[in-house]
Amino acid sequence: MTTYKGINGFAVQSVATDPTFDEGQVWYNNASYAFKLAALTTAGTWASGGNMPAGKSGMASGGTQTAAFVAGGEPGNTSSTFNYNGTSWSPSGNLNTARQVLQGCGTQTAGLAFGGAISDNTAATEKYDGTSWTSVTSMNTARRSLGSAGIQTAALAFGGYTTDNTAATESYNGTSWTAGGNLNTARRGLGGAGTNTAALGFGGYGTGNSSATESYNGTSWTTTPATLNTAGQSFASFGTQTSALAANGRGAVTQSELYNGTSWTITGSMALGRNGLRGVGNTTAGLGMGGYAPSTSSYSTATEEWTGPGVAVTQTITTS
Repeated sequence: MTTYKGINGFAVQSVATDPTFDEGQVWYNNASYAFKLAALTTAGTWASGGNMPAGKSGMASGGTQTAAFVAGGEPGNTSSTFNYNGTSWSPSGNLNTARQVLQGCGTQTAGLAFGGAISDNTAATEKYDGTSWTSVTSMNTARRSLGSAGIQTAALAFGGYTTDNTAATESYNGTSWTAGGNLNTARRGLGGAGTNTAALGFGGYGTGNSSATESYNGTSWTTTPATLNTAGQSFASFGTQTSALAANGRGAVTQSELYNGTSWTITGSMALGRNGLRGVGNTTAGLGMGGYAPSTSSYSTATEEWTGPGVAVTQTITTS
């Protein structure tokens, strides 16, 4: 009779906890009394994470799936900041300028928040050290509902709303903001990913919900042939110029779309449809949080964790 050892040259290991194995390897978990298999995900999936202390929409955000921050946002103009550790959120230092529909970038210990609205648009910019916020040089153009990319010392702000939709782009070097090339299509509520010299801007609202995608090289924007499958605005967005994700942001439409540098593909859906949510991370491991949920007419505290396609996962082998 053919055995696993006879085929592979070694026996199935018996372990108390699931280890990290190569794809296709099998082991026996003697604590759960189950055979396990290491496999790769074929499609991205969302799973529930820890809820925020309060519902928010249109916040500044930055970081990774296991070390994120959100600051400001609605309802009203808020200044509160929350940090995420991969499991739960905790309050942190408040923004100096309370506002909504702002944007952010960077990491949990080196973040940036800029733009937004108070009673009118603001150009206010603040940097974050993981505990407290410090006001720094303001943007040249006050605006709300803008797109963002980059890090604390090399950030990009693009699009948004002034007295109308704007195409204006600005780059931040850690000290000051400098005007860059305009978007080809002025719009607000667009998603963003990448760096200040290799960015991606997508979706948003122009004369209606947009599916347009543009790439930025540090000087100018180029409209790409790729368009979102479903036009929308106010996404959770993250990633790079050639590997990005747009999630939700279309009200009751919960779908996510992945960009591979050439085209957008529909992938796993979030559990709750929301507008104005924010996202951080990359297309392997990301986070989507907050937003306004039309189905419940409320600002959401929900956090969902993204696992991208091609990530190693453990599956239980059933023998029945």
